[in-house]
Amino acid sequence: MHPFLVALMGGALIGTSASLLLLFNGRIAGISGIAGGLLAPSSRAEWAWRLAFLLGLIGGGILMRILWPQVVEASSVSGAGGVVAAGLLVGFGSRLGNGCTSGHGVCGISWGAMRSIVATLTFMATGAATVFLVRHLTGGAP
Repeated sequence: MHPFLVALMGGALIGTSASLLLLFNGRIAGISGIAGGLLAPSSRAEWAWRLAFLLGLIGGGILMRILWPQVVEASSVSGAGGVVAAGLLVGFGSRLGNGCTSGHGVCGISWGAMRSIVATLTFMATGAATVFLVRHLTGGAP
């Protein structure tokens, strides 16, 4: 399948999931906020929906990997250390930006929230700069 169609289907699923979570639970689908809420839930029901959402997110990826392995590529050229460093940097950036690309980029921009527009532009510019630096200054692949 063409990579554009895969990305289009993924985007449609993310948008649909975010819309359904807002419609049925009145919650924003910001993954960092959902995950962070598991650490100090205010109630059992609060913890349950957050866990169900994250398990569905992970389970969906695993299911796609099993059913359609060529679509979900699971390789890293930077090794385990690079993956850990990237994860820590993404976590730090999400905390610094008061949210992640799912909350700001998918939900916030659709509401026209200026802070979400600025945050998403910052995320994207930082990602582009990182790819440029890794590819052109270090000679590696991201």
